[in-house]
Order: sequence, then structure tokens, then C-alpha cells
Amino acid sequence: MNIKENSKILKLSYIFKNYEEEIKEARQTKKDVGIFLDELLEKEINQRKENGVKKRITYAKFPIKKYLEDFDRKKYKAEFIKEFDELETLEFIDKKENIILIGTPGAGKTHYAIGLGMKACIEGKSVLFVSVPNLIIELREALSRSALNAYKRKFEKYDLVILDELGYVSFDKEGCEILFNLLSNRNDKGSIIITTNLTFDRWEEIFKDAMLTGAMVDRLAYKAHILDISRDVSHRYEETLFWKENK
Repeated sequence: MNIKENSKILKLSYIFKNYEEEIKEARQTKKDVGIFLDELLEKEINQRKENGVKKRITYAKFPIKKYLEDFDRKKYKAEFIKEFDELETLEFIDKKENIILIGTPGAGKTHYAIGLGMKACIEGKSVLFVSVPNLIIELREALSRSALNAYKRKFEKYDLVILDELGYVSFDKEGCEILFNLLSNRNDKGSIIITTNLTFDRWEEIFKDAMLTGAMVDRLAYKAHILDISRDVSHRYEETLFWKENK
């Protein structure tokens, strides 16, 4: 067998596609064989890492790509800077700690949550992004197919789950109970980021049951990073003004 066949069997995709060009370049530059092999394998490894990152980002199902580098910290209170620094190390994932981002619409909660999720994907973590209203729909569908337990097991395996838009839609009793059960089972097994427009004292508006609401807050907020990043002006409004000024 030749190089092409062997690299295909070994699933060395970079070498499979580029070995002829790499060999030609090595001959022209009279590169040492050992250095040539080392660099070739390093390129194979780098491509695998890049492919792995792309897959994790795809599987995470982010609605849009947002990066921490584009998150303007200067728009927030100085007291949050130290907290941002700590969260962006991603140690909270290794410690299985939760983050609850509270804020007015347009405060940047979803951007920051996705930014953390993107960084987690880049650093080899498995991530799932889902809006809470869509999660309830998925749970109901799983329940109707008698596949709820399988859904829960899959949900528990992610290193990080981002639940977006808690508070925009309230649920009926069944929806509240299956969501509570899902999150209770995951608690202590992996990190959760929740974005919400409601402070804890208003969560009963969503869950319609004081006891269930108290239990939910107790589980999710225990040793969690809780940030209220509400702003007087929505970032969407700021972007609209900028757009108008630069038309």
C-alpha cells in the first residue's frame, strides 16, 4: 500500500490530502527527515483540533456566534470586572458551578453566555445551548415518545448547558415539573448558565408554585455566580443609533 491508502486507513485526513505537496516542499528545501515528519504530524494534530472545535460549536447549537473578545466590559459596573475575569478562566465548569445572569432585555446576557460557551468549545468542553421555551417543547416531545429518560441522560453528559430566556414564557404545571426534574437531575453533574430577565423574587411568575420555585432557586443558586448586569440602555438600541449615524 502507498501513503495515500495508509493515511486513509489511519484516518490521517491532512496527510491524505496534502502529502504530495508536503514531500515536494521538503525535497526542495532539503528538510531533515525527522523535522519533516514532526511538522507533518503536528499539522495533522492541529487540523484534528480545529475540526474538533468546529464540531463542538456545531453540536452546541448556538443561534449565533458571539465571542468574549467582542463583549464590551466597559459598559458594566467596575465591580463585575473581577467576576468576569474569574468566569472566563472556565474554572466554574471544572468545579461544576452554575452562573445566573440576570438583566434587562438587551443587557448582553445572551452574548456573554454564548461567549463563555464558545470558549468552552474551543478548550475541548461539550456544550449545549437551548432557549428555555424550546427546551420545554423538546421535553414534551421526548415525553410523548417515552424517551424522556434518554433525553435526561444526554442532558446530564454535557460539560456546560446554557439555558437562555428563562422568564419570557411561563409554564403549565406539567412543564414546570419536567423542567424541575431535568435540572435537579443535572445539578452537581455539570455547570448550567441561565439567562433571565427576572430576579429570584419574581421566578414564581414563571413556575406558578411557591414551593417548586423555592426548590428550583435553592438548587440552581447554591454556590452559583449570580450577576445582575441590567443596563439602562439596551445594546440593540445603542447599535441602532450607531447604524443611523453611519448610514
